[in-house]
Amino acid sequence: MSLRGDGRPMLMGILNVTPDSFSDGGRHFDAGVAVAHGLRMAQEGAGIIDIGGESTRPGAVQVSAADQMRRVLPVLRELCRQLPAGCRISIDTTRADVADAAIAEGASIINDVSAGRDDAGMFDLARRAAADLILMHMQGSPESMQTAPSYQNAVREVHVFLIERVRAAEAAGVARDRIAIDPGIGFGKSKLHNLQLLAGLETLVDTGYPVLLGASRKRFMGSICNITEFSELVGATCATTALGVLAGVRVFRVHDIRENRQALDVAWAMTQATSYKS
Repeated sequence: MSLRGDGRPMLMGILNVTPDSFSDGGRHFDAGVAVAHGLRMAQEGAGIIDIGGESTRPGAVQVSAADQMRRVLPVLRELCRQLPAGCRISIDTTRADVADAAIAEGASIINDVSAGRDDAGMFDLARRAAADLILMHMQGSPESMQTAPSYQNAVREVHVFLIERVRAAEAAGVARDRIAIDPGIGFGKSKLHNLQLLAGLETLVDTGYPVLLGASRKRFMGSICNITEFSELVGATCATTALGVLAGVRVFRVHDIRENRQALDVAWAMTQATSYKS
């Protein structure tokens, strides 16, 4: 299953093996619970399980590579044994040594929220491993990214940044057809910036690189809906999924697979309606 292509978009299920992630921190910190949740997401329609051992929520601090590996590798190893054929595993990390260990255990996608800036070895690893590589935009770092983020034009600046990082990856030998881009909703953006990026998704889709959208349960939607409990933002997330499908987004990183599967399927059917004969 490739991140690139013209077929039905994919769902990436979020599996945070952390005590402090913004929406589900601690819920899947136990390895057995994490494995069960990963299998359930695959059963509900996730084509990718994205495993991370370090929170990147606003204010989060870095976790050592050793701690990340201690958290994620037992879960990854067991999921590789039990997941259905065709369901891939992504490792959510900015550390090349963590990604390398995960790939050795069966992961085939690297999801790097730093877009290769935190670890100079990430691009070389992606090249050597022939792994798919997701490059995300973030203004600042998790510790400080929500402290007065500022843009002259959020869509244009995110676009420019991602193309620069894509070119850096390709210059390091990463194959063009292995690279995907992510606008980084909620990572160093205000509510207005997030909304502008969602409205401008086609600008990123037009680059020709597969676009990943990660808007699941994000705080800015709660401010619109007057909801403070992240788990109650499933409907809001589904709205962004439907919008993203219509814009041409390829991958949706979400917590709630079953509900977003419905949103994706209906929106996808709408995009195919022009080929139907009445």
